[in-house]
Amino acid sequence: GEIACGRCNNCIEGRAGTHPDIVEIDAASNNGVDEIRGLIDRIKYTPILGKYKVYIIDEVHMLTAGAFNAFLKTLEEPPEHAVFVLATTEIHKVIPTIVSRCQRFDFSNLSNPAISGRLDYVLNEEDVKAEEGVTQLIASLSNGALRNALTILEQAIIVADPIITLDQVHDLNGVVTARQKYSLIQAILSPDMDRLNNE
Repeated sequence: GEIACGRCNNCIEGRAGTHPDIVEIDAASNNGVDEIRGLIDRIKYTPILGKYKVYIIDEVHMLTAGAFNAFLKTLEEPPEHAVFVLATTEIHKVIPTIVSRCQRFDFSNLSNPAISGRLDYVLNEEDVKAEEGVTQLIASLSNGALRNALTILEQAIIVADPIITLDQVHDLNGVVTARQKYSLIQAILSPDMDRLNNE
């Protein structure tokens, strides 16, 4: 298959979200029969720039049963210029008759080093400094999802003064460090109630 070059107009406009032949639909807020029928009416139009008209339906599991049924025939016999990308994190909620008409690609979680490396790149691009180990910590908190990691990083950048510290990331995300656990245990074992209250 063809690989995105990253330099042509199709790649540039696709990345910028301005490509006229890439249509994204949020099924969480456009999940009814009328919205799907409107989509079906539009797919007859041929592409403007690219070879295909690509329709990305995000959160496809949110479509109603009626919307799924209205979509079946089109999904089974789409025009040659139309490609549908159905995205979901809850495949078990998509009716089997839809799944059986699709090529299925399951994406696994990213590794912590891959996420950390991407966060290092973002920090470099944004010219933000961070203590050593910050991106590794954020990666471990993200559960393998880069979107989660970027959200955590964005929050950390807001409070960075002047750099992102490990303590800031811990505090923002309610993480109890090994040192804090040790101090709490010491306070519990201590007869000093003031110390326990402070911990």
